[in-house]
Order: sequence, then C-alpha cells, then structure tokens
Amino acid sequence: MMNYRWRGVIEEYRKYLPVSDKTPVITLLEGNTPLLEARNLAEYISLPLRLLLKYEGANPTGSFKDRGMTVAISKAVEEGAKAVICASTGNTSASAAAYGARAKLPVIVIIPKGAIALGKLAQALLHNAKVVAIEGNFDDALRIVVEISQKFPVTLVNSLNPYRIEGQKTAAFEISDVLGDAPAFHALPVGNAGNITAYWKGYKEYHQLGINKRLPRMLGFQAAGAAPIVEGRPIENPQTVATAIRIGNPASWKFAVQARDESGGLIDKVTDEEIIQAYKLLASLEGIFCEPASAASVAGVIKKHKEGYFKSFEGETIVCTLTGHGLKDPQLAVETAPATFISAPPDLEEVVKILGL
Repeated sequence: MMNYRWRGVIEEYRKYLPVSDKTPVITLLEGNTPLLEARNLAEYISLPLRLLLKYEGANPTGSFKDRGMTVAISKAVEEGAKAVICASTGNTSASAAAYGARAKLPVIVIIPKGAIALGKLAQALLHNAKVVAIEGNFDDALRIVVEISQKFPVTLVNSLNPYRIEGQKTAAFEISDVLGDAPAFHALPVGNAGNITAYWKGYKEYHQLGINKRLPRMLGFQAAGAAPIVEGRPIENPQTVATAIRIGNPASWKFAVQARDESGGLIDKVTDEEIIQAYKLLASLEGIFCEPASAASVAGVIKKHKEGYFKSFEGETIVCTLTGHGLKDPQLAVETAPATFISAPPDLEEVVKILGL
C-alpha cells in the first residue's frame, strides 16, 4: 500500500529553497499540479509537437501564486512580520489572503477599482483581507504598496519579494521531474513577468545541478492591449479581457527579457480574440476550464505555429502554463460560451422536442 503524501512545495523542494529548520512552514499543500497532454488540441491545430499543459488552477486558491506565497508568507512569519501587503489584479490577493489567514497575519490588498474579477475579489474578502480599491490601474496600486512597505512595518508579498520567485520556480522542477528533462519549449502568459522569471530560474538551477540535460526556450505572451515588453515602453492604460495580465509596467520586466534572451526564446503578443479562441478550445477539446489570461500561452503557441515557428521541431515537447482556474473569472465564459440556456416546462415531450431526440 502506497504511503506517500504530498507535503507542499517547501517540504518537497526544501534543499532548493531559502528556508531553514527555523522557518515555520505555512502551507496549503500547494503544488503537484497536473501536467496534462493535450492530444485533441494538438491534433485540431495540426501541431507537430507534443503539447502539455501545466494546470496551475489545481492549486489551493486556484492559481500559480500559491507556490510563491507559501515561501513568502513562511519567511514573513520567520522574520517577525506583523502584517503583509500586496497590489493585485486578483490572484495575488486571493493567495496572500488565504496564506495570511493560515498564518494568522493581517493582509492588506490594494486593487484597481473595477478591474478585478469577482471570483478573485470574493476570495480575498472571505479570507478577511483588508481590501482598498483605488481609482487607478495595477501599476498605480503597486507603486502605493511599495511605498507603504518602505515606510511602515508591513511586508510586501508581490513578486518584487524574491521569496515569491523562489517558490514559483518549483513548477519548473515538477515538470522536469515528470518528463525526466526540460521540455524543448515552455510557453507562459506574461503580466507582471514574475512567472517567466521564476520558471527560467528553476530550469537553470536543475540544469546547473545536472538534473536536466538541456534548457527550454522560454516563450512569453502578453495581451496585445497590455504588451509593454513587446512594444518596448510602459503602457499607460493597458486594456484586455485577460485581467490577470492587464499590466502596463511589469515589475520583473528586466528578468523576463533576460529569460527570453538567455533561453533563445521570445516574447510576443496575442489579441483578445486569439486569447478567447484558445480559452474556448481548451474547454471544448480538453475539458480544461482556465481563466482568460491562462489561455494566452496556448494562444501564443497557436499563433507561432501558424507562422511556422515550430516547423523544424517535430516530435519535440512544448509545455504551456495555465496560470489559473476558470472559476476565477466566470463572466467571460458566460458571455462567450457556445452553449445556451433553454427554458422549458417540466414536461417530457416538450424537453424531448427541444432536444431534437
């Protein structure tokens, strides 16, 4: 009888993380998320590569943020923090609030008013975070929380906190452990750019230790209306249906560019139409419900495949990170779903008639 129980990313990858025996481990048993082969989707788009999906929506609060938050909150407690603070488009606030509750730490969240999905806001509120909505965008919120953390005894837990990146790099470890090596390509949505930074760090560490024989090409995809790295300038008023990556001046901009250049990869943009198409294809062909921003990685792969980017890599493997669960942002699903609600009386003949049976 198998007696193994997943212990969360800190205990599973302790020797690769900046923790010690004195670090109180605050965990919700995050990590160990599915790596799913998307055969139907690959066949549908005639992709000559093996397409795998790292489904981070299976984390405790429904997004990849939990990986970094377990380390950030654990270290905050170790260092005697009295409260933590973050700016957020949604997922960071939900994760910080949950792990803060677990640690009995007060959590302050600054969000852009009207620009956060209801599912994510509900999480932060129910976990008892103090939420302030400002008349501005995410970049304004981040500037404010940075200043607060510098002037008051409050610990910042955005991805500017290096412990966040340390925790998030464990996803690269998990993928490598499953595949036995790094994939040829790894595609991710890019918003604040902490995740592409973290994955690249994880892959490099495994490679330097000799666990991986190779490094992947990192492929980052921004929404066309929020693509500062692609455009080479901050975007003052970023716009996209993918709220999680609606960021005009990424905190980890420099490190994302470094990951792109060191890996021989790219950072490109995809339109909202391309994101929605990928979002719907993942649901209808693979049974995977991800939040809109997650689908940017798959939208990017579809775009680059149409351009012939993968032509000489037949049979290789590409991993797409799906950063969050679809229930985080259900409004777009309701608005774009091909299926419709049909009202009928409680009568067998009427129901059968409507169904065309």
